[in-house]
Amino acid sequence: MADGPILITGGSGQLARALDKAARAAGVAAVRVGRPEFDFDRPDSLDTLTRHHAPALVVNAAAYTAVDAAETDEAAAYRANRDGPARLASLAAAAGIPLLHVSTDFVFDGRKGEPYVESDPASPQGVYGASKLAGERAVLDSGARATVLRTSWVYGAQGKNFVLTMLNAARRTDRLRVVADQKGCPTAASDLAQAIVAIAARLRQTGWQDGYAGIFHAAGTGSTTWHGFAEAIFANAARHGVKPPVVEPIATADWPTPTRRPADSRLDCAKLAATFGVRLPEWQGSLSRTIDEIHAGTA
Repeated sequence: MADGPILITGGSGQLARALDKAARAAGVAAVRVGRPEFDFDRPDSLDTLTRHHAPALVVNAAAYTAVDAAETDEAAAYRANRDGPARLASLAAAAGIPLLHVSTDFVFDGRKGEPYVESDPASPQGVYGASKLAGERAVLDSGARATVLRTSWVYGAQGKNFVLTMLNAARRTDRLRVVADQKGCPTAASDLAQAIVAIAARLRQTGWQDGYAGIFHAAGTGSTTWHGFAEAIFANAARHGVKPPVVEPIATADWPTPTRRPADSRLDCAKLAATFGVRLPEWQGSLSRTIDEIHAGTA
């Protein structure tokens, strides 16, 4: 891999921030870009930034992630999740720069009944998942040296995520209703960021290899339900004096949303470990650390 910084798209998003922090902690030069200087709705901004920074690696953490809003804003979802990454990939291909593109468990319908491997057929159930799947395919068809990382249930000490939503809700009420029949793998943004930095280090050490191309699953180790996740959040927050609310388990049917969520989107991440030597930590320990970070105000 050539000299130059890691170019991180995604602006102030929780993963982009975590990537910036992880890269710097590892002594790796990184440039984090977002609106207005970087905007998938302005393709010229992509060209300008890639020329200016001459990165050794591009990590695309930018996306349209408003799952339900995508159902009525389909054009915007596809611009951000397919068209923008396609343009970024074409620039990376032309420059011979590896591209790591972040995708989602929403490409699956959740009906398999066991953790998904990368070769399982995709069957998104809404516009968000369909636009992300289209982005995966555009990136992989671009001719770029591209690695697609599918992840799930990402949270952090900053941004918009389930952990912060639960903690904020607990300040307003002593009883919450949380879906208990959807399974997944909670993933700390900090863990995913460190995994990406480790992959970047492998690329720098070995150079690009054909085995690095394609789709890899990268999620926290272990799984739970949204209800189980909520209970774990409050058990950790109680250590900091937060009075835990009663968390009532409910069915998906009791909490209707415009987009149908995958009932079971657990991801098998063995391929990531076998190829890059990277495995994300158990989600419970990462959650505990994140809750501590939130209450220490060190995010």
